[in-house]
Amino acid sequence: MDDLTVIKVGSMALVNDKGDGVDYNVISQLSHDLNEHTILVTSGAAVVGKLDFIKRNGYALDENNNFYKSDYASQGQTILMDLYREFLNPQYSLRQVLVEHQHFNDVEKREHLKGLLSRCPAQNAVAVINYNDCISSEECRKMEINLLKEKQQNVVECIDNDETATQIAVLMHAKKLLLLTMGNGILLDKDNPSTLVPEVFAHDKEELLSKITELQTHCVGASRKGANGAFAKLEYAKYAVENGVDVIISSSHFRVSDILADRVPNTHIFVR
Repeated sequence: MDDLTVIKVGSMALVNDKGDGVDYNVISQLSHDLNEHTILVTSGAAVVGKLDFIKRNGYALDENNNFYKSDYASQGQTILMDLYREFLNPQYSLRQVLVEHQHFNDVEKREHLKGLLSRCPAQNAVAVINYNDCISSEECRKMEINLLKEKQQNVVECIDNDETATQIAVLMHAKKLLLLTMGNGILLDKDNPSTLVPEVFAHDKEELLSKITELQTHCVGASRKGANGAFAKLEYAKYAVENGVDVIISSSHFRVSDILADRVPNTHIFVR
């Protein structure tokens, strides 16, 4: 789909600066820019659900109990979808799609998911995707992933929604993958905003992959997969560009339309 952009927004990008509530400006701007040419992969269900739980009950659940993430996520899902529906252009239908790793590792499930998402534009609908934290426990996921690795070489884990969004972009042959985060893009020095890298490009995929690897050496801090750091985003970007998808990393505080038009700071990774 040459005109398709897959957008991913992170959990903390949806929370206000105080960390005690939803950032309605971000959700409003993001929702207004969604249309039949976009698919949104959203994080934030567990975070938003936790904030709502505390608001209604006056306390938080035990952070050491991993099962409570499912409780928070199931509470936050309804809030997120209500907000996206509230601010989305009323001419579009809104469709929630909850996925798990199995939907990418099983051929038939991949094709079913692809068919569902492919029908949305013709039916004037916008798909909003999230990982199904409500019923997928980390313990079960790890066991299932290990069993898959015994049978096949390439296994999609969906450790975080950066990976999920990348898989969706490749599955749908998207033109662009936009990763919205807290910063304006990739920095050579994380403490110096003036070191933003506006473009990473090459004349072939092999050269571009080499440049991305070199750029990863400047990423310090959250470098493991699942930590949502710049290193991990660049690692997923490799898979995207290998499959013909341009990658853009920018701030969730900017309008999507402005980012795609290159009117605001961002890092654009592509084969020229």
